[in-house]
Amino acid sequence: MKKLSDILKPLVPVLVVAYATALIFLTALPQGEHAPSWGAELASCLLTLGAIGLTLCLVRWVWPRLFPSAVQFPLRLPPFHVALGLLCLAPLWLVIEGCAVYGLLSLFHTVHLEPLVYTAEDLREDLLASVHAVLLAPVLEELCFRQLAISPFRRRGAQVAVCVVVAIFFGVLHVRNFPGAFLSAVFYGMVFIGFRNIGYAVLLHAGRNLTVTLVGVYCRLGLGSVQMAKTPVIVLPDAAIIIGSVILALFGAVIIKTR
Repeated sequence: MKKLSDILKPLVPVLVVAYATALIFLTALPQGEHAPSWGAELASCLLTLGAIGLTLCLVRWVWPRLFPSAVQFPLRLPPFHVALGLLCLAPLWLVIEGCAVYGLLSLFHTVHLEPLVYTAEDLREDLLASVHAVLLAPVLEELCFRQLAISPFRRRGAQVAVCVVVAIFFGVLHVRNFPGAFLSAVFYGMVFIGFRNIGYAVLLHAGRNLTVTLVGVYCRLGLGSVQMAKTPVIVLPDAAIIIGSVILALFGAVIIKTR
């Protein structure tokens, strides 16, 4: 078993990316290129649940036997107050991500932004996809791209290196949103490495995805104006959202620290 572990360990990032890509492609098959429907979303959710179950089996029983170092990242749920605090911190990360991507790209060329137009059809599609995007996809993606990819490595330097390498592939899978997805993947990976709990990364990922939908609803209701670029995807919230995100993040930090 040790000889097999030594052979496979250098290949883990590539193997995990191939595995995760196959699962993501499979779970997206029911949706196809047509307008989303309840049936397609339900089928996609069921396939994602199956993929999560398979990945949990790998994490729980296969990985610790192949890679003894994987036991340093046990599966456990964060306490409720920590979970609530992390969800409150997530909107601020979306703001930071958007500003960081905009700032970096602006160093090289002009980034064309336009007001986000959020139609009733956009709202319908987002509501249909919200269960998958908020509750299921973050679990599957974090288990694959963080838990499976990073846990076999004991040294912190190797964990960080794998985190960055896998983040590149994670960004590629998100196509038009490569810069933002890459930064988020690095952030989630560092949180996972620092706290040794995949639940932290899942909650931040889910909260970030939920915030994207809420920002669209915010614009749909005419409460403010959000600037957006489509290629690559950049979301620059207005002052009200930024201030609200900071206040919510401070509240979340207080909840985490005082319990």
